[in-house]
Amino acid sequence: MPVIYDGWDHGDPPFMLEDGWKPLLNGTNLDGWTFVNPRGASNWMATTAVAWGGTNNPRVLIGRPDKPGGTIVNTARPGGASQLMCNVKMGDFELWVEFMIPKVSNSGVFLHGLYEMQIWDSFGIVPALETDRTGALYHYEGGPISGQDGGTVPLVRAERDHGQWNSYHVWYQAPRFDASGKKIQPAMVLRALCNGQLIHENKVRLGRTQASQNMPEAAINPVVMLQGDHGFVAFRNIYVRPLRWPIAGLTNSTPSTP
Repeated sequence: MPVIYDGWDHGDPPFMLEDGWKPLLNGTNLDGWTFVNPRGASNWMATTAVAWGGTNNPRVLIGRPDKPGGTIVNTARPGGASQLMCNVKMGDFELWVEFMIPKVSNSGVFLHGLYEMQIWDSFGIVPALETDRTGALYHYEGGPISGQDGGTVPLVRAERDHGQWNSYHVWYQAPRFDASGKKIQPAMVLRALCNGQLIHENKVRLGRTQASQNMPEAAINPVVMLQGDHGFVAFRNIYVRPLRWPIAGLTNSTPSTP
């Protein structure tokens, strides 16, 4: 296996080639996930296939309605669907997730439900904000923390055009707390790839980001929350496994004290 993927086709993804991965989608329905806003639950569906609306209807995704499967899709306009919170809880983990959006849509993958990796229809454009691009780590809720805004652009532009599947591969370390519950080390995105290309390494998360779930940082939290209230989005092949040390190729690949 390559130490760091380079965007080229190296065969199947790691959850098929390596042991220890747990699927977070059951291939039938949305059991195992919690609707943060139950009123938006009806706009999510589990399906075997998703189609982009194409050039005639570029702002929509359509899920096959007659055959439930391992892909989930939100077909609501902005504000119409709920966020989805994974029921599986972990501390440090490695995550694989694939996603698709139509034209001008927006979503996000929130590690531990708190720290957003942006999903945006940013291919081929220069957005008004640099963090309005797929792969960005988003801004902290409530403004800067210790003088840091939190918004972090990816090292490279690796996103694909709307209507195409993309992937995130993330190595995440949870925050550390002492015996009294005081945080002594922040959460970290140790490494993140978008479509096989390195976009982040050793990025600290000092606090939760905008639009995240309003819950405390913790050593163990739900693995991920998926944003559904900003428009059409589809996800598939969501897999997780406990973080394994050392992480080959990662600078200073040494675990901190749990």
